[in-house]
Amino acid sequence: MEYEDVINQLTPEVYKSLKRSVELGRWPDGRPVSPEQRANALQALIAWGERHLPPEQRVGYIDKGSKAGSECDDPQPEPLRWRDTPGGQ
Repeated sequence: MEYEDVINQLTPEVYKSLKRSVELGRWPDGRPVSPEQRANALQALIAWGERHLPPEQRVGYIDKGSKAGSECDDPQPEPLRWRDTPGGQ
């Protein structure tokens, strides 16, 4: 079975269970989630969310609120301006 087929067959209940297991670091039966399992589960959560959830419910969503826009929140840096000091010092 292809990866895409597996993602498409996940139910919302399985998605929620998988997400909870990643959050807690334990499977529903109490066994620990290995780093490799966590990485694979996160990829599946992200892929499933992209197909089935609105943006504000997806893994990694950041609500920018009133700051939303296309430009960076930080102001543009200004170049340094050197000036001569009085008396040539």
